[in-house]
Order: sequence, then C-alpha cells, then structure tokens
Amino acid sequence: MLTKRIIPCLDIKNGRTVKGVNFVDLRDAGDPVELAKIYAENGADELVFLDISATEERRKTLIDLVLRVAEQVNIPFTVGGGISSVEDVDLLLKSGADKVSINSSAVKNPQLINDLSAKFGSQCVVVAIDAKQINGQWKVHLVGGKVPTELDLFDWAKEVEQRGAGEILFTSMDNDGTKDGFANEALARLSTELNIPIIASGGAGKINHFTDTFKDGKADAALAASVFHFKEIEINDLKKELRDNGIAVRIPS
Repeated sequence: MLTKRIIPCLDIKNGRTVKGVNFVDLRDAGDPVELAKIYAENGADELVFLDISATEERRKTLIDLVLRVAEQVNIPFTVGGGISSVEDVDLLLKSGADKVSINSSAVKNPQLINDLSAKFGSQCVVVAIDAKQINGQWKVHLVGGKVPTELDLFDWAKEVEQRGAGEILFTSMDNDGTKDGFANEALARLSTELNIPIIASGGAGKINHFTDTFKDGKADAALAASVFHFKEIEINDLKKELRDNGIAVRIPS
C-alpha cells in the first residue's frame, strides 16, 4: 500500500513565509529556511515552496532562497512561482529542487507541460490548479487566484494528465485558510477520474480533516500551511492519529 504524504507548504512573499485566508489578508509566518529545516526534521514527507507573487510581479522565482532551503532538507522539495520555460525549470532543478509546480503558465501555454515532461520526466512536473465554485461549477483561477477563467476544473485536470503532468496540486479557494476541512467531494471526483496522484490543499484546520481527505477525498497527499507554521498541529501527532485510523503513513524512527 502506498503511504499517504503530509506536505507543509511555504508560501513566500518578499523572502518571508506568509499565510492568508481565501488567498488574501496575508500575515507573516516566519523564515522559510528555518521552517523548512524544522519540517524536514519533524517528519514531513515533502515540502512545497511557492513564490506566490512571482507571476503577478512578472519575475522569476527566488533562486538564492531555493538554494538555501535545499541545503537544509533531505526530503523531496517542490518549487513554484513565475516558472514559464524549460530553462527556468532546468535552473531550479540544478539549484536543488526535486520537482516544479506550474499554474498560470500551464494554462497560458499548455504545451509547456508536454515540454517539461519530455525533458525532465513527468515525476518532476506538478501542475497546481486553483479553483473556486461559481454558480455550482468549479472554475480555474490564475495569478494567485486573482484572475478567473472559464476553464472547468475537471476538464483541465484531465488535459493536464494527458499532457504528461506527474501530479496535480488542487487548491480549493473556497476552503483556503478557513480551517473547515478540504473540498473532499471535488477531490474524490478528481481521484476517481484521473490516474495521477492528487494533492489536497485548502482548508486544513484539525487532524480529522486530514483523515477525512484521505478516506473521503481519496487524496494521495495533503498539503497545509498555517496549522503547521503556527504549531496548531504537530506533524508527528498527525501521523500517529492517521496511522491509528488505518491510514498508511511514513513515521520516522
């Protein structure tokens, strides 16, 4: 049985880790290098580092920060934000990232997914999808959730898989930062209709929310930020609870 993964997310703005609610009202959550080291030592399975304003500000991801974080961790490390070319990804992987996450650039240039998968392998390519419900339909949003599109979440997810993505990181903008739980109905549909791993994001507030997203949402991994950054949930405690609920997780010896 494949183990379920717990993934802290470090949203970066101006070199600091931040966290908001519904993609706005950001507050400082600490130094990303220090947080990354702590998470790696305390049982996180992977890390995701998102330079959340890179696309909006039309600049590249902070390579020096990637280098510093990579020096401190011994677990897989995904980097996203402002990535728009094969050359960007080549530099990030050489700087220490294990995977890259693309979002707005994939929608604007879907061929980029094919190109990255062909060049680096699908295992390196995570496509992040931010979506919210509008009139009962899940619609994809871009540029940190600021730009709505007419793209349907499930149609886009299927295209992403066909083009060679290795994983999908789905964030429910409706659930983000609310601590009311993940969007399990949408996650379950994604997991049923696709054959690649789905990472759940948006809404973690309690340990049982993780249990629910693995059981009801059929997610392969669960990503969270503030509950880890502000020590509301300790990763070791979370994993022990998951194991007690019959969910396979990696618990460091």
